[in-house]
Amino acid sequence: MSRRAWRAVAAGAVLALGASLLAGCSADGRETIRFTFSKREALAFMNQVVQDYNASQDAVRVEMDTSGVDVVSASFVRGNPPDIMLANYNFEVARFVQRCALSDLSGTVAASNVKDDLGPLMDQYGSCEGRTSALPYSVMAASVIYNKEIFDAQGLEVPQTWSELLAVCDALEAAGITPFYGTFKDDWTVGQGWYDYSVGGSIDVIDFFDAMNAEGTDVGPDSESSFQKDFAESMGKMTQLADNYVNADANSRGYGDGNLAFAKGQGAMYLQGPWAFSEIAKTAPDLQLGTFPLPMTDDPGDLAIRVNMDLAAMIPEGSRHQEAARDFLEYLFQPDVIQEYNESQLGFTPTGDAPPPTDPRIEGMIRYYDDGQIYQGPSVLVPKTIPVFNYAQAIVLGANPDGILQTMDADWARVAFRAPVVADKTKESGQ
Repeated sequence: MSRRAWRAVAAGAVLALGASLLAGCSADGRETIRFTFSKREALAFMNQVVQDYNASQDAVRVEMDTSGVDVVSASFVRGNPPDIMLANYNFEVARFVQRCALSDLSGTVAASNVKDDLGPLMDQYGSCEGRTSALPYSVMAASVIYNKEIFDAQGLEVPQTWSELLAVCDALEAAGITPFYGTFKDDWTVGQGWYDYSVGGSIDVIDFFDAMNAEGTDVGPDSESSFQKDFAESMGKMTQLADNYVNADANSRGYGDGNLAFAKGQGAMYLQGPWAFSEIAKTAPDLQLGTFPLPMTDDPGDLAIRVNMDLAAMIPEGSRHQEAARDFLEYLFQPDVIQEYNESQLGFTPTGDAPPPTDPRIEGMIRYYDDGQIYQGPSVLVPKTIPVFNYAQAIVLGANPDGILQTMDADWARVAFRAPVVADKTKESGQ
């Protein structure tokens, strides 16, 4: 065959491939959708869900994409976003919400089953007026992990007030037991645990960040709300615990060290999320563990647990396969699928009719979740340009909390000054 003929064949193949991609069809004629899933530790589970869905019908074929949020962000810019996403709900993903780049899911059956009290938590990251842009799929709750065997041996009850917490710590110290195992070497363990639990147990996190967003560039020493004013008491109590009731080598211990030490009974309490359970179980599979909210006031009514939207479902406006994506969305939210997923990950199912988790290690958080006594970690409610984990770590390592909180106020005002004004696109889209 001549070179010219080869070129003609190659060009024809490229055109045929391009037409196939534009049509979004698989080899067997089914409509193909791209499904982005960001939780790598649950890939085996979700791969099976995709296989089951593909086998359940002959109209749509789902292909999994695990390339991560950075690649997904780039795909939005190129005009080729995934057709459906299950991603950790944070500021990076919420940019798509704020820019009205996600389609409205309010009319889906899935949306009608989501717990009402989760709406305000979703909206903390921003919203597109008139739309339900994302649906929570998995809620991860976190609080104090405690060694039930140590508590039982010492005759201690789970504390429900700040005074009771200090009394428990003093009793443990008197018995030669480290009250809290600290891992201050890793800044995220301080931010996620010590900082978030201390603040979340002290103030109304939603009200605080609503006020801070309203203050914007005016946040500072004279503003009505500020980190320096509103976080001062909780940071003082955090340092009181960190200075007096942790292991002597906390400053040089990291997450892996903490899991191993806690498994060996070298601390009675541990400020970590349920993801630590599987690591602890590698050393002590039969250790009896439980959870409870960190009390930061003397009113038990203030007790609450930290939650984050570990996964949220979204369908980009730019998807060319909206109906097919919605069909898979409804499949993902079927009770047997969503509940089994959350049970496997020690998460809470965000639908109103879901049964409570059965794992006894997180049983202590169930009533707080059911009663809506929850808050999102304040560490994740600030833009990544504000290094809150570093700041929280600096405080527990001995830096002056007032100075750090003043810096955070200045950071907030600076970010607010640079933030673009997002236009309301609801009218443009006919919503």
